[in-house]
Order: sequence, then C-alpha cells, then structure tokens
Amino acid sequence: MKLTVLGTFGPYPPAGGACSGFLLEENDCKVLLDCGNGVLSRLQKYISLWDIDAIFISHLHSDHVSDLFILRYAYHIAQIKHKIDRSLDVYIPPYPEEEAQKIPFKNAYNVHHMVPEEKVELGPFEFSFLPGVHPVYSLAMKIKCGDKSLVYSGDTELYEELGGFIKGTNLFLCEANYQNEDMKDSPGNHLSAYQAGELASNNNVGRLLLTHLPAGRNLHTSQDEAREVFSNSELALEEESYYI
Repeated sequence: MKLTVLGTFGPYPPAGGACSGFLLEENDCKVLLDCGNGVLSRLQKYISLWDIDAIFISHLHSDHVSDLFILRYAYHIAQIKHKIDRSLDVYIPPYPEEEAQKIPFKNAYNVHHMVPEEKVELGPFEFSFLPGVHPVYSLAMKIKCGDKSLVYSGDTELYEELGGFIKGTNLFLCEANYQNEDMKDSPGNHLSAYQAGELASNNNVGRLLLTHLPAGRNLHTSQDEAREVFSNSELALEEESYYI
C-alpha cells in the first residue's frame, strides 16, 4: 500500500498547507481518506479526478469534508460533457443527519453510510470501522490489504477501545492536535502527540504517523513528545508518500 499525504493540518491550515486528506493506492485502486480544504488541488498533482475509485470520510466536520462540495461540481460537469459516465462512490458516517444530507448533489456521488457492524470491500482493500469520541460522530478506519494493515484514527480523544482496534497494525495514522502543554486544561475532543505515542507503544504498532497537526505551532515538539514513548514516530509530511 502507498499512502500519500495531501493535507495534514486541523482544524485550519497554515499558508500553503491543507487540511486532512490522504491518497491510498494499491495496484490500480485509488482511495481518498478524507477530503478537507486544499486536498482537491493537491490530489491532481498525483492522479486525475476521474481516477478516484472511492472516498471515505471519517466525520463531517469541515476540515475533513469541505472539498467534497467542490469535487461534486467537477463530476457533475464531466457527466454533462460525457467525459465520464459514472458517479463517484462516497462513504460517509450517517450522522449528524443534517450534515449527511448535504453531501449528495445531482448524480455526482453514490453516497453510502458507514456503520461499525459492516465491513466494506473495495478492490484489494477491506475497511472496518470503530466509533471515536468527538463532538460529532467520527469513525476510525482499519484498512487491510493482504497481510498489511493501516489504521486512521479520524478525530477523537483517548478511549479504551481504540487500543484494541490498532493492535498489531503496520501503520497508525493518528491525529495529534494537542501538545503536552495543552493537556493541563483537559481539553478533550482530540489526542495529544504523547497519547498517540503511548497508543502505538502499548499496542505493538509498527510505525506511527502524526496528523491533524496544529497550525502555527512548533511541530517538532509534537514529534519529540510522541518519541518519548514510541521511537518510531514521525510527522505526516504533506506531499510525502509512505509505503506499508
């Protein structure tokens, strides 16, 4: 599996950056994980918009979903001009319902609702899901491909079930919006880099990539704090590819 980081900041990007979005590829199958602001422009450096096989959205906050509202125009126009003859499969959480209802647009998307009880098979990938702890319904995703696995945390604070979900995974792509100094106020809603490192260390993870990084902060601090407990921790760098 090849994972290319298109955007890694949240809840807003710095100048020249983008919010959450990742291109996952294996053979000819190309899947987008999240589609935040700035992701659509970056994506086209690597593949055509018409080469996306599916998009999986962890939750319906704008920094993870906003470019879906732009991509649908591209698909609709391409359909009118007979450039493409298909709709794009988009997998989203079913909640909040009022946000989920905003995603469909004419025939641009085939919208599917992800639920923890059901797995999704797409090309060489098998997706499974685990609800997180966040102000809106958010799903962590485990993607298996042969004997390799990737877990993407989505947005969440620390909760017990996440450890079992990531156990033994080759690559843990984990949100790390907080640094240690933020945790004095028990802010909730997100993980710290140190907590991400602890999760990786305690659950036999092969490699940790920190994402959902805070704009305007010293990101090396985040990396250092994760490495205090898990040495194979690093920042997810925009426009870098990682192999699993």
